[in-house]
Amino acid sequence: MRTALALVCGLVFGTGLAVSGMTNPAKVLAFLDVAGRWDPTLAFVMGGALLVSAAGYRLTRRRERAWLGDAFSIPSRQDLDPSLIGGATLFGVGWGLVGLCPGPALANLARGSFEIALFVAAMMAGVVGYRLFTREGTRPVAQPTH
Repeated sequence: MRTALALVCGLVFGTGLAVSGMTNPAKVLAFLDVAGRWDPTLAFVMGGALLVSAAGYRLTRRRERAWLGDAFSIPSRQDLDPSLIGGATLFGVGWGLVGLCPGPALANLARGSFEIALFVAAMMAGVVGYRLFTREGTRPVAQPTH
């Protein structure tokens, strides 16, 4: 049941990305080009995503467990550390150079584009490299909070 629900959620998310234009690197780059031919339409997509996310967070405060029975895992740290700042910077630079971030890149794999597959392969190599370099994969997993 969990796998089927995860698949449905992933398909809904990917469809939303495709319909909104978030999987089109040219549209994303036009949104980021505030000094040129700026396309503000993705601001509405992001605003809608923030509203849905905010509603989801409010709902989690009213529930003890998620619908599938797992405890909620809400981050408790509020500080800015060098890893967060560095990761956010790399994410932003990559998004600005290529016009893709992880979600839209994975959704774009369905197009069969070599460039997208290369991007996803490089992204995965970066994740694996980071985990090997920092040994994050060997650390104990923090217990979820609710």
